[in-house]
Amino acid sequence: MALVLGLFVAGCATEPPPPPKTAEAHKPKPLPPGLDPFVNPDPFPSTYRPLPSVPTAIVNAHILTAAGREIERGTVVMAEGKVVAVGPDVQAPAGAQVIDANGRWVTPGIIDPHSHLGVYPSPAVPALSDGNEATDPNTAQVWAEHSVWPQDPGFGHALAGGVTTLEILPGSANLFGGRSVVLKNVAATTAQAMKFPGAPYDLKMACGENPKRVYGSKGRSPATLMGNVAGYRAGWIKAREYLRKWDDYKDKIGRGEKAEAPARDLQLDTLAGVLRGEIRIQNHCYRADEMAQMIDISHEFGFHIAAFHHASESYKIADLLKREGICSVTWTTWFGFKMESYDGIEENVAMLQHAGACATLSSDDENLIQHLNVEAALAMGAGNRAGLGITRDQAFAWISLNPAKALGIADKTGSLEPGKMADVVLWSRDPFSVYATPDKVFIDGGLAYDAHDRRYQPQSDFMLGQPGQDAAVSGAR
Repeated sequence: MALVLGLFVAGCATEPPPPPKTAEAHKPKPLPPGLDPFVNPDPFPSTYRPLPSVPTAIVNAHILTAAGREIERGTVVMAEGKVVAVGPDVQAPAGAQVIDANGRWVTPGIIDPHSHLGVYPSPAVPALSDGNEATDPNTAQVWAEHSVWPQDPGFGHALAGGVTTLEILPGSANLFGGRSVVLKNVAATTAQAMKFPGAPYDLKMACGENPKRVYGSKGRSPATLMGNVAGYRAGWIKAREYLRKWDDYKDKIGRGEKAEAPARDLQLDTLAGVLRGEIRIQNHCYRADEMAQMIDISHEFGFHIAAFHHASESYKIADLLKREGICSVTWTTWFGFKMESYDGIEENVAMLQHAGACATLSSDDENLIQHLNVEAALAMGAGNRAGLGITRDQAFAWISLNPAKALGIADKTGSLEPGKMADVVLWSRDPFSVYATPDKVFIDGGLAYDAHDRRYQPQSDFMLGQPGQDAAVSGAR
C-alpha cells in the first residue's frame, strides 16, 4: 500500500500546475449601453449643422453688445459662424460681404429661456398637445425633445421677432415635469437637427398651485403645499439611494469583483443626473417664500437651482437669489392672474438687476415670444421711472446674455463678443421701440431671416395652402 501511495503522489507531482487566473479573467463583462445610465448620457445627440455663411461686416450700426458696451456707430464682423470683431474702429475684412446699417441697430439674437413651442404648437390642436405628461406628480423620465414638432409655425414667427435660441420646457402640472431641451431656431425636420450643440440638460420642476390643483382634484397627493414639499423630498431620497446603488456597483466592478447591476429606472436616471451635477434645475415658482423653501431643499440634497421661472416675487428676495447664484426668469406685465402671481410688479427685473442678481425675461407664450424686445422696453421703463438707472445694454441683456446664463450656454452665445456664436439681429430701428422689427436675423453667421426677401422667411408645412397677405392682395386686384 505504501508503494502504491508513493507512486500516486509522485505521479501527481509530475503534472503541471494550472495557470494562474489573470485579473482580466475575473473582470465582469460591461453592461450594454442601454442598461447603464452613465455610459451614454446623451442617447439622442444633436445633429445640428450651421446655416451656410460668408464673412460679413455690418457697418455704421448702433450696437448693443449685451456685455456692457453700447456703440453708437460701429461694426460687427462675422466669419465662420463666429463673431470676429465688434467696435467703433473695426474695418471690414477684404472680401467680406458688407451690409450698411445706415444707423440701424444691431444686437445679439434673443434667447427665450421659457417656451413651449413645438410641444404646444400654434395654432393648437389636440393631436399636437404634448407638453404636459400630467399622469403622475413625478414624471422626471420624460424628455421634452420627444414631443417637439419642428413644423410648428411658432418657430418661424419667433424668428421674425429676433429669437435665435429657445429652451422648450415640459409643462408645470408636476412636481418633476421632465427634461427640457435647448434649440437653435432653424428650420429642420427633426428636433435633433435643432438641438443646441453642447447645451446641458435641465430638469423642469414646479412648486405652488399647479401640482396641488392637478393632483388634488384627482383625490391624490399632493393636494397642499406641504404635500408638494413632501413629494420633492421623497423623490430626492429615492434618487440618492439609486445613485448609491450604482456607485457601489461601479466600485465593485472597478475592483474586479462580481456584482449585479441595479435595475435601470429612467425617472431616477434624471434625478441622479441632477445630484451628480450633470443636469440643471429650472424651477417654476412664483412666491418668495416657496423659492426660499426650494433653496432649502436644494441644500438638503446637494443640488443647485439654475433659475426660478415666472418668479413674480423675486424682488422680495433679491439678496438671497444673488447669494445663491440663481437667475429669475419672469415677465414684465403678467401678474395678478392667480393668487401666487398677485404680488408681481413691473419693476421686478429692474430691482433684481439693481441688486446684482441674475434677471431675465421670457415668453411662455406663442405671441409674446414675437416681441420680447418690447417686454424688455417695458421693464426698463418701469425700472427707470423707479429711479434704478437701467441702461439699454443692461436691458437687452435681460433677453440675451442673462437667459444664456440661466441655460448654461453664456460661454457660447448671448452677447456680441469675439469668439461667440454669430447670432445677430439687425433691427429696423431702436429695438426698444414698439415699431421696431428685425430686418435680418443671423444664426451662426448664416442668414436665417430677411424681412425683405421671401427666400429667407421660413414657412411651416402646416401653413401650406393657407391664404397669406400676398394672396389676399392679389385676390383684391
